[in-house]
Amino acid sequence: MTVKVIKSSDIAAVGLMTFALFLGAGNLIFPPTLGQMAGDQLWVSMLGFLITGVGLPLLGITACAILGGGLGQITQHLPKSVALIFTITIYLAIGPLFGTPRTGLVAYEFTLGAALGDHGNHLTLGLFTAAFFGVSLWLALYPGKLVDTIGKVITPLLILVLTAISFVTIVFPQGELAPASAKMQDAAFSQGFIQGYQTMDTLAAIVFGLVIINALRSKGIEKRSELTRYTIYAGLMAAVGLSFIYLILGYLGATSGNVAEAGMNGAQIISAYIEPTLGTTGHWLLGITMALACLSTAIGLIVACGEYFEEIAPRFSYRFYAVCFAVLSAIVANIGLNELLAITIPALLISYPVAICLIALSFIQHRFSNPQRAYLVVLIPITLLSFVDGLSHAKLNWALGLQKELQHLPLQAEGLGWVVPAAILIVFCLVFFHRQRPQ
Repeated sequence: MTVKVIKSSDIAAVGLMTFALFLGAGNLIFPPTLGQMAGDQLWVSMLGFLITGVGLPLLGITACAILGGGLGQITQHLPKSVALIFTITIYLAIGPLFGTPRTGLVAYEFTLGAALGDHGNHLTLGLFTAAFFGVSLWLALYPGKLVDTIGKVITPLLILVLTAISFVTIVFPQGELAPASAKMQDAAFSQGFIQGYQTMDTLAAIVFGLVIINALRSKGIEKRSELTRYTIYAGLMAAVGLSFIYLILGYLGATSGNVAEAGMNGAQIISAYIEPTLGTTGHWLLGITMALACLSTAIGLIVACGEYFEEIAPRFSYRFYAVCFAVLSAIVANIGLNELLAITIPALLISYPVAICLIALSFIQHRFSNPQRAYLVVLIPITLLSFVDGLSHAKLNWALGLQKELQHLPLQAEGLGWVVPAAILIVFCLVFFHRQRPQ
């Protein structure tokens, strides 16, 4: 049997594709906002951010690589109906309900929104999102060419411009590290940790894992061990690149005091920072490149969602689902960036702890004599706690009342009350559902 040997250039292209799939929307706008709030507590807050914005996504990709698939394999030990509901929810969240519309909105903020000053009106936003998702759909209709489209074309241009931003930020900082905001004084790490949720990359990782595996298969790699190895390589390449960019963008936000007002979103902070040093030409180059970065993520999300829904409901074709998700994303995008971010946070507070626990369990599932029962023991309480956190953030009175009853939990005040219970439940399952080795 002939073993396919993948070229180094193809490994690099898949790694660059993975980097570009993640570096699209929230990845660009949240670090500057976090940095602006963190000020002199920047590095502490960025440590928390890197754990959820880089570390957990890398673990998610690694879990997919080891299991040889995506979210379907990660949820395989859940009851079928529960796994289906959870999986559909995740795909819709990172797809047409939150993640994909955000790519179009951030692209708009960097281009037309910035040019119009007042961020335009519904007509310009509608026209822009229609064009943006039209192009995304056109490219997503050919998923087999995803590596060549993103890894070899869009990503190198993105890296070039981000290198220029890094140079400007380091050599020409637009201010000093200001004192941290009151919210950051005593909770910089936990705030950074939670802000990392908003990248949605942990959720995206357990979806993109299958996209990466399929991209490698399109290059002729079929052997399970080779797919696992090269998928992890791609994840590591993306993690290194993301860490560097996040730290630079966080520092940009923390030193933006002379050019950016408090309360600006990340896109506005970056635009205000770059204008004094790169001028109008640099500003437009930035906008075009950031729009391409958002485009790459939009393409990846449409492909991932389309392929998944074709798998679970093959009555309709991949192209049908791709069209539906592109159209729905364009519609949702028209509510505006700040409004979309506001409704995204409660959903992430509910889904992220569950996703993190699923990833953790996927690494130790082989140690359980009864993985189905162990998963339920861990996930049912964590899901309930997460629902209380998410719905209390949405200001529902009954959830606020329940949250007050949970204040005795460790880290609850920092918004991480689920962490210690999750750790205890996982240890409990390792003890009481431990798989006995054969004699």
